[in-house]
Amino acid sequence: MEPTVPVMSETDIRPFRLDVPQAELDDLRARIGATRWPAPLPGDDWDTGVPTGWLRGLAEYWRDGYDWRRAERELNAFPQFTTVIDGQRVHFLHVRSPEADALPLVLTHGWPGSVVEFLDLIGPLTDPAAHGGDPADAFHVVVPSLPGYGLSGPVAEPGWDTARVARAWDELMRRLGHERYGAQGGDMGAAVSADLGRAAPDRVVGVHLNGPGPIPEIPLPEEELASLTDLERDRIRRIEAFMSEEFGYIAVQSTRPQTLAYGLTDSPVGQLAWIMDKFQAWTHPRAALPDEVLDRDRLLTNVMLYWLTGTAGTSAYNGYAQQSAWGAAPEDSGVPTAALVLAHDVGIRRYTERENTVVRWTDVDRGGHFAALEEPALLTADVRAFFRGLR
Repeated sequence: MEPTVPVMSETDIRPFRLDVPQAELDDLRARIGATRWPAPLPGDDWDTGVPTGWLRGLAEYWRDGYDWRRAERELNAFPQFTTVIDGQRVHFLHVRSPEADALPLVLTHGWPGSVVEFLDLIGPLTDPAAHGGDPADAFHVVVPSLPGYGLSGPVAEPGWDTARVARAWDELMRRLGHERYGAQGGDMGAAVSADLGRAAPDRVVGVHLNGPGPIPEIPLPEEELASLTDLERDRIRRIEAFMSEEFGYIAVQSTRPQTLAYGLTDSPVGQLAWIMDKFQAWTHPRAALPDEVLDRDRLLTNVMLYWLTGTAGTSAYNGYAQQSAWGAAPEDSGVPTAALVLAHDVGIRRYTERENTVVRWTDVDRGGHFAALEEPALLTADVRAFFRGLR
């Protein structure tokens, strides 16, 4: 199911509903069944990549136990739309709160995520009274798919860095009638959310980030390292380990996204392995298997949005190859910014403050990189608390 850019005016907003042809689901099952499996490497553990034994079990469940139609119904329970902004198809969920004076909030996912990350947040954020909260904390929620990712794929042209995505999000919020709003995101979504504050500082009332960057240049001078807290020094050590042990996927996606795309677009198990590698490395605790931390069906629904749309290459291309501003320090927007740093993540306040007006910083001793999936109640509570004083 490769989305095509429809003939639309620059301002049209059209309802969207998922309805994947059965032939595509049958093809997926056949491909999984015909997988040419590699021999396990010695030890068959995560040190060399996704273990064959574990992945076989997940792939078999994907083929025989996972119910896409159930996931489709869950997604279709939320109002979805598409529009074209700056020549690019953009898919999004737009869920209005029953509270008329709710604050609009745009939620942005990262890689290898999707709008699926936020499904458990939508109800509590839009209708807190129905979820044991205060109606005064209600939000109108907008959840777009990043350009080139899933249902916002493929990309029509290069140059979709986080600043351009931010400008598109501001235009999307304007089209939806949201003149004053907040932003939240993690991973690439954190960069987009911070850039949204820079793109529209007069309209964005606050920016909430989970796992915020930027990271400093490594290695740090000894004097600077000595000035950090024990927690911050641990985060520096983990940044160093990431750069030496885990940077390979960025190197590939930022330099050869098209070459990578052939394997991932043709092989569902290849796509599954590429994404599960990161869910194992970035969830908490790291020693746990991805499907011990997160629901298997939710993991597979996220993978399905990449598989069905054939966007392994375009998401890599937009997420990494087009980050032309990497290394350049952006200006501080002055927009009040909150940071929620869960146990896996490596944000350090002094470095985040170089580019953002940080007014709230919360370190948490649990949870991983995928805050909305792993700790939805915690993230919801922190978002509510931060925006309470900005409405």
